[in-house]
Amino acid sequence: MPSEDQSERVDWKDGGTPVSALFDDPYFSLADGLAETRHVFLAGNGLPARFRDGFQIAETGFGTGLNLLATLIAWTEAGLTGTLRYTSFEAYPMPPADMDRALAAFPEAADRAAPLLDAWRAGQRRFALGPIAVEIIEGDARATLPAWPGRADAWFLDGFSPAKNPELWGADLLAEVARHTAPGGTFATYTAAGFVRRALQSSGFQVERAKGFGRKRHMSRGRLCTTP
Repeated sequence: MPSEDQSERVDWKDGGTPVSALFDDPYFSLADGLAETRHVFLAGNGLPARFRDGFQIAETGFGTGLNLLATLIAWTEAGLTGTLRYTSFEAYPMPPADMDRALAAFPEAADRAAPLLDAWRAGQRRFALGPIAVEIIEGDARATLPAWPGRADAWFLDGFSPAKNPELWGADLLAEVARHTAPGGTFATYTAAGFVRRALQSSGFQVERAKGFGRKRHMSRGRLCTTP
C-alpha cells in the first residue's frame, strides 16, 4: 500500500470513467456503477429489508460516495423513519472536483449529492446526509479499524481489487471486520477471490458465492455465525 502522505489522483478513461492512479483500478463498474452497488452491496446484505432505526453500515473504501448515496435512496424509498449510521474507512479521499464529476454520471444519485459534496469540500468527515449519520475515518484501515468502537450490522467490502490492493483484503484486516460485526451481521463484496473467502470463513462468517454483476460471474456474501 502506498505511503499515507500520498494523496489520491484520479485519471479519467474510457469516456469518463474515474480510475485510481494509485491502484490503476476503476472506482465503479464500467457498465453501471449504481446498479452494481444495488446488486452487490444492498441486495447482497439483504437491504433495504433489514433496515431499522439505528442500523449500522460499515464500509472499506469510500471512493466516490456512490454506495452512500445508493443507501440513502434505498432508505428513503422504503419510507423509513429514524437514523441510519454509515461509517466508511478511506485511506485516500477523492478530491471534491473528481467526486462531483464521477457522481454526475448517475443523475439519480447526483440529485442527492449536494450535501455530501458541500461537506466534502469543507473537509468535514462527520456530517448528516438526511437521515444518515455519516462518519468517514481517514487512514490505513489496518490501523483505524481496530480502534473503531462500533459494530456493523452490514459491511460493504469495497476496496480496490484484491489483485491491485491486497493489503485491504488481508486475513488480519478481515478478522477485524468480523470482530466489528454485530451478532448475525452480514457482509457483501464484488470479489469472489478464494483467499478472501477463506479469510472471511476463518474469521467466523458463513460465506457463499452468488451471481455477480454484469460480466462478473460471481460475488461473495455472508453472515457472521460464530464469535471470532
